[in-house]
Amino acid sequence: MKLYNSYTLKTEEFVPIKPNEVSMYVCGPTVYNHAHIGNARPIAVFDTLRRTFEAFGYKVKFVSNFTDVDDKIINAALEEGVDERVIADRYIKAYNDVRNSLNIIPLDATPRVTETMDDIIAFIDKLVEKGNAYVVDGDVYFSVASDPKYGELSHQRPEDLNAGARVETNDLKKDPLDFALWKKTDKGIKWDSPWGEGRPGWHTECVVMIGKEFSSGMIDIHGGGKDLKFPHHENEMAQSECCNGHHLANYWVHNGMLETKGGKMSKSLGNTQWAKDVIAANGANLVRWFLLSGKYRDSLIYDDETFGAAKTELNKIETALKQVEVKSQIAGIELGDSYDEEKYQEFLEQMADDLNTPNAYMVIFDTLKLLNQALRTRDIDWDKVALEYNAIEKMLEILGIFIDKTLLSDEDKDIYNKWNEAKAAKDFETADKYRALLMEKGIL
Repeated sequence: MKLYNSYTLKTEEFVPIKPNEVSMYVCGPTVYNHAHIGNARPIAVFDTLRRTFEAFGYKVKFVSNFTDVDDKIINAALEEGVDERVIADRYIKAYNDVRNSLNIIPLDATPRVTETMDDIIAFIDKLVEKGNAYVVDGDVYFSVASDPKYGELSHQRPEDLNAGARVETNDLKKDPLDFALWKKTDKGIKWDSPWGEGRPGWHTECVVMIGKEFSSGMIDIHGGGKDLKFPHHENEMAQSECCNGHHLANYWVHNGMLETKGGKMSKSLGNTQWAKDVIAANGANLVRWFLLSGKYRDSLIYDDETFGAAKTELNKIETALKQVEVKSQIAGIELGDSYDEEKYQEFLEQMADDLNTPNAYMVIFDTLKLLNQALRTRDIDWDKVALEYNAIEKMLEILGIFIDKTLLSDEDKDIYNKWNEAKAAKDFETADKYRALLMEKGIL
């Protein structure tokens, strides 16, 4: 298995910390609103990465958090006149609904910031004791200058980073690059701490959760959107280096953004569509096929043209599989479990090459061609049909795509046979009537 490591800027052979096990953590959402369709891309990408590892026999532990305390959550709660937990619980449920509707394997843990507060406070206190953080009037800031490795993940030198360029400016900080670990606040939810009442900054929570969920405090893979690489992941790595004395992760994996023709998709730009609505309108299979259609590290354009192309591709596959299911049941054939091992291995090789889904899709269509050829012969070679059909199903399963099987009743079979008889007798008017019935039932 090979993965592109954002830290080294190289595609590397994957070597796990523990043999045959994978520890993976992906930054989760800040739950103040619904997830848009761009937020669904990492859901599909990292679930597919997990499925690929498991296809190679790895045991995967996959954790992703919920940021349930944040200015945006507090502001939303104030606007509605409710407790912050009402807002957080509402959108955690909504996000889990999106996850589940996208056919994901259930995560091993989904920790919340509010449930990890004692650990977060203890972690910040340790950074203060070690001299990597300092207190100013109830706020605590991480000292970027205390980490000689700062900038290694985003490949930037601290001296080249300008205040204001994705860096929060604040007169209380010793250096514009320093970032908040604890914020004194008198608005919204807050906790007691050695520095007074307040709440944590954004960049600390994931380091602490990784330490809590994974005993070593170091994991194989840390994932998330490319927009998190700086400053969020850079700041996470700095805290781990200074507090724990080691990297946070061996492989940093970042997915590209979903974009419109006008640029990045973002709630703040108002150019989003809610994931729940897109999935409800199109189904999980099509949404996943689309989200995985490009290289995961590259940006993906979301518009009618690209989504329509994905729909056409998936429809070809669904049509062929349905045709096999209908014809095999009419013929009384059991398809069994055997599959085209050569084609399946070709597919796995592409997935093992840094999750190369475009090339993996090509293998699926090569296999589909073999399936259609076998199905169109006068005397159908059902053994060959079964091999290709089952291989395609196994490939789709790794992509998290599950196409409903077509199951025929005795009545369905009778209509299908009468349709064929009418066609053979060139009674096209009768054939059309039976065909309409079969289409109405979703068999054709």
